[in-house]
Amino acid sequence: MFNDEIKRYDRTVAEYKSQIVGPMGKEQFRERNEVLFSCHSCGIEGNSFTVDDTRDLFEQGLGYYPIGKTLLECQEMADHFAAYEWMHRNLDHPFDVSLVKEINRLVTLHTLSYKAPDAIPGEFTTVDMAAGDTVFGDHERLVSRVPELMASTARAIKQCRTHPMILASRFHGFYEYLHPFRDGNGRTGRLLSNFILLHFGLPELIIRKEDRQEYIAALRQVRTESTDEFLISFFFEKGIEQMEGDMAQKRRANRPMLFF
Repeated sequence: MFNDEIKRYDRTVAEYKSQIVGPMGKEQFRERNEVLFSCHSCGIEGNSFTVDDTRDLFEQGLGYYPIGKTLLECQEMADHFAAYEWMHRNLDHPFDVSLVKEINRLVTLHTLSYKAPDAIPGEFTTVDMAAGDTVFGDHERLVSRVPELMASTARAIKQCRTHPMILASRFHGFYEYLHPFRDGNGRTGRLLSNFILLHFGLPELIIRKEDRQEYIAALRQVRTESTDEFLISFFFEKGIEQMEGDMAQKRRANRPMLFF
């Protein structure tokens, strides 16, 4: 299953590295991804920052305060920058419970007190959870399974028997099913999925906020139908779409232009 998607994805990755990643340079490519990924990952959770807002905050820090945005949104974005940068500095970190806790701590460090004053950033929930129309299971039972999920994923990473995109998407579905923190589960899960992809030298997956409904529907299939087939297909589709879009944009920019 997914043989065609794997072949197309791997072929697109090779072209993308040659046409985009290499010529752009590692640091500039990483900074671009940090802005785009932070904008869209926070946007999926309701943050109203545009890509331009996010880039300005990234360049100017919290001294930049865009008109019409809340201080909470600014701090949420700044926290995401911190988590993203920590992840990139620590790609050799074991894929374990301490990793997921540290990423969640950074993601929620300056915002959790506004949303759940009794909760501690990076510590598992002590109450049952709900999000929208979804009611999650008994929190103690779900939290107790996090070490097993991290350990089994770490083994799969080490064994290299599963395509990294399938591994990243399956982990994401299982992790979001457990939903182990009071806040920041989506942002944490998307960072961890990209941790897996980066471990294998693959481009990060940026799930755009415009694709939120399709993304949520794919996650819901994991919960209600016990299948991650839709989520895996979604990861492949959006990963390829993202790379092909960047390469098409570069081709358009390379077209001859007449000046006057």
